[in-house]
Amino acid sequence: MKVGLVQMSVLTDLAQNRAKIKKNIEDCASKGAQLVVLQELHDTPYFCQTENVDNFDLAVAIPSDTTDFYSKIAQSQKIVLVTSLFERRTAGLYHNTAVVFDADGSIVGKYRKMHIPDDPAYYEKFYFTPGDLGFQPIQTSLGKLGVLVCWDQWYPEAARMMALSGAEMLIYPTAIGWESTDADDEKQRQREAWITVQRGHAVANGLPVITVNRIGLEPDPSGVTNGIQFWGSSFVAGPQGEFLAQASSDKEENMIVEIDLQRSENVRRWWPFLRDRRIENYEGLTKRFLD
Repeated sequence: MKVGLVQMSVLTDLAQNRAKIKKNIEDCASKGAQLVVLQELHDTPYFCQTENVDNFDLAVAIPSDTTDFYSKIAQSQKIVLVTSLFERRTAGLYHNTAVVFDADGSIVGKYRKMHIPDDPAYYEKFYFTPGDLGFQPIQTSLGKLGVLVCWDQWYPEAARMMALSGAEMLIYPTAIGWESTDADDEKQRQREAWITVQRGHAVANGLPVITVNRIGLEPDPSGVTNGIQFWGSSFVAGPQGEFLAQASSDKEENMIVEIDLQRSENVRRWWPFLRDRRIENYEGLTKRFLD
């Protein structure tokens, strides 16, 4: 399977930004991509740097004109497309939602982000209600996609649940970066930890991992911080954690990566982690902490 990853900076004008996204998707498709993955909340700048009720105006219904836009692209390019939208479920109830379109343009599933951060410049708990759809892979014409979103990528439980439910790969639309006041060595530790934990999910579950992050500096509208420098570094890891491709930390890129799903079958035969799990002894995982 050929996968396209769109790592891009975001424009403030919605129409221009959508046109840019469309062009990038079409570029991936023209190079043979069958599956194209976009970054987290790709339609707008990362508005969670501040707590502002006016930002709820950015949310969209599913379905809506927004999903129609991406549906038509998927259909015209004959690709499976993974998007990441700010979902308005009803007044006062919003989600950070990945929507997956099949090659015929139909919405085949969605995933609502389960783990919601609340850190300086990442005030997502103000905007998003935790997901209520569980960790269910989305069946597409290309296979079962285990779609998760950004902060979910730090949780081995989420990756494992997707794997146990039959996911054939793990996909993480992402928006993560540095605050300028962090020291350079701390910045690199953060980025390497982010890469390492996701490669670990690939190894522990014997599955490819696809991660697509934003790029570029996005100012803090409040001026409290110096904004977020999104570190890009989008990558694809194979089922032993091996890098199949990795983008830069400072450039826009459309990457085309070939994934051999048969390799997951072989790796799981060599390293049968699922077979050897001691499920009768894992009750404590449902507790917040074992006092």
